[in-house]
Amino acid sequence: MRTLAIDYGSKRIGLALSDPTGTLARPLPFLPAKGDAKLAREVAALAQKEQAGLILLGLPRHMNGSLGEAAAAVQAFAAILEKTTTVPVKLVDERLSTVQASRQLRESGRDARAQRGLIDSEAAAVLLQGYLDTQGGPPMPIDT
Repeated sequence: MRTLAIDYGSKRIGLALSDPTGTLARPLPFLPAKGDAKLAREVAALAQKEQAGLILLGLPRHMNGSLGEAAAAVQAFAAILEKTTTVPVKLVDERLSTVQASRQLRESGRDARAQRGLIDSEAAAVLLQGYLDTQGGPPMPIDT
């Protein structure tokens, strides 16, 4: 089963997709941020096109585990997305995924300027790979 992962941001929406075996994550081109209803329709169409059986949506938490304004925006988008698609949507903790993605891009020779168009989808791939590495086990629980 393929899994689609989303790193929701205010400017860009990072996307990543697993292979059909659920082993490897690969980043997809990001989507520009737009109204949540339109974005949800685009994500639902992508999930259907790619035959995704699950959508992971990164939930940003503070390092102490608390939720802030960014998390509230993600939760609001998740509610719209759940009404737009029949594919199950799971919120998963995304703490440090962007930091790890930036490090990986730096290690591959990309400077901060070159990372700008890649970081969001790379963060989605980090989130997805972490999930896949648990061999499809349940994502880290989120108290909502």
